[in-house]
Amino acid sequence: MPHGPYEDVRVTGHLIDSDIMSRIMDDIVGLDGEFETLSFKVGRTNEDPSSALLRIVGRDEAHLDHILGVIGQHGATPVDDADARTEPAPADGVFPDGFYATTNLETAVRVDGRWVPVLYPEMDLGVVIEEGRARTVAMADVLAGQRIVVGHTGLRVRPLERPRDKQEFEFMNSEVSSEKPKALVIRDVAHMLRKVRERGQRIIFVVGPAVVHTGAAEHLARLVRCGYVSVLFGGNAVAVHDIESALYGTSLGVSMEAGMPAIGGHEHHLRAINTVRGCGGIKPAVERGVLTQGLMHTLVTTGTPYVLAGSIRDDGPLPDVITDVLEAQTVMREHCQDAGACIMLSTMLHSIATGNMLPASVTTVCVDINPAVVTKLADRGSFQTIGIVTDVGLFLEMLADELERC
Repeated sequence: MPHGPYEDVRVTGHLIDSDIMSRIMDDIVGLDGEFETLSFKVGRTNEDPSSALLRIVGRDEAHLDHILGVIGQHGATPVDDADARTEPAPADGVFPDGFYATTNLETAVRVDGRWVPVLYPEMDLGVVIEEGRARTVAMADVLAGQRIVVGHTGLRVRPLERPRDKQEFEFMNSEVSSEKPKALVIRDVAHMLRKVRERGQRIIFVVGPAVVHTGAAEHLARLVRCGYVSVLFGGNAVAVHDIESALYGTSLGVSMEAGMPAIGGHEHHLRAINTVRGCGGIKPAVERGVLTQGLMHTLVTTGTPYVLAGSIRDDGPLPDVITDVLEAQTVMREHCQDAGACIMLSTMLHSIATGNMLPASVTTVCVDINPAVVTKLADRGSFQTIGIVTDVGLFLEMLADELERC
């Protein structure tokens, strides 16, 4: 008999080639728990799932609950048929103690004896149950009295599995590296974007000012005109330097043609901000004929939405920048909920923020010249991220050329 409280769990899927079983066992041992394999049925063909029944033993109830929460992220579900436990939020913006912290994986909870999907999967949120439905909720948005899921009873998480057939991306399983044939990689990205657009899903581009500094904004504008950008996320800087480039021919004071600092160029971004503020915003500047070219001009004239989230270091900022970070989160989250792909271009902080809002099912591509940026994004929980280490200007030019061929 077990020398402590125990729970029997079942896990089903491609357990061996997706390393699910080994990860579950490693986590149990790493958390100083014990397990006993009660049954293990291996699928007879490549298409048949395997299933296992494990008995998990902890030192005490709290230790066992912690283990169940960790292995639940790999799809281990308690065998009992208990409903998810809930407690009322004690105050606005406060979860009850012991609340279930979500992952970005597909999740279901048992409510009144039936499994219901948790809408809008996203990491680091809570789950609220209302009228038999379940959805994620941010801590800042929870209201006093709402029923919030606590513990790990009545929860089921579906882990991402490694497909057995040919992948949509040939490079998905390899580590982040600069030593990859860029033409083949970009061709795969283009193929994926076409598929996502055909399915009617959003394509999010998260963009940093390096896109402008490298002269790649014109290639991103080509993608906007071709319909491959559903929404653009960025900060004050990418818009400011694009407008600076359109008005003065410089980016951060450096001539886009000569590649040399322009006389008085260090003032150009401030004068660009002042000009747009005088017009009342980016769209009014386009409508008045003040802003006649560039990425932001293309977004306005094509009706493509953009979200500019501010930071403490912003100059100006532009009137379009959302300076309340919680408000910016809410606006970005709405676009993330029905996304099919996200392309992140040389912006670590905005990429991590967006990655935290995306379901794990969203194909995410991070392009940066620095491998550490791609690695950090995956370390922060966006493990579905595909890393491409290359110059963002080269990437965008080749991607636009590839997509314009069709």
